[in-house]
Amino acid sequence: MVGRIYTDTSVIGGCEDDEFRVPSRRLLDAFVQGNLRLVLSELTLRELETAPAAVRGVLRAVPDGHVEFLRLTRPAAELAQRYLVERVLEPGMLADAEHIAMASVARVDVLVSWNFKHIVNLRRIHGYHAVNRRLGYPALEIRTPREVLGDE
Repeated sequence: MVGRIYTDTSVIGGCEDDEFRVPSRRLLDAFVQGNLRLVLSELTLRELETAPAAVRGVLRAVPDGHVEFLRLTRPAAELAQRYLVERVLEPGMLADAEHIAMASVARVDVLVSWNFKHIVNLRRIHGYHAVNRRLGYPALEIRTPREVLGDE
């Protein structure tokens, strides 16, 4: 079975960033080859609308058949609000809460990000897990592309 990997905007942008280019591109190659399934949300696509042209073009290489799209459903919106109400994230971090919530509700295998402040952050991950557990959602694996690819 091919792993379903929710990929946030930071990883797409990482394909054009000196620090994150190599692991981000390696992950993109795994999506292109069909070794992993790219899960994108409408939120990620909206965030990419204001990105530089080179970043916006990154996803063109991935065949449509290797991509799954998620919408912000009512359950995901409610879960995102719980993360804010329970102070896992600050009120101004709704978009990050929505990324986590959409991935959780969709029960993806892993969410990948380079956002160390709000997403790939152990204290916050424990908070997401606690809220998910109380509301009947599984713990969400949250990793960097390096970890998913076995580089760390």
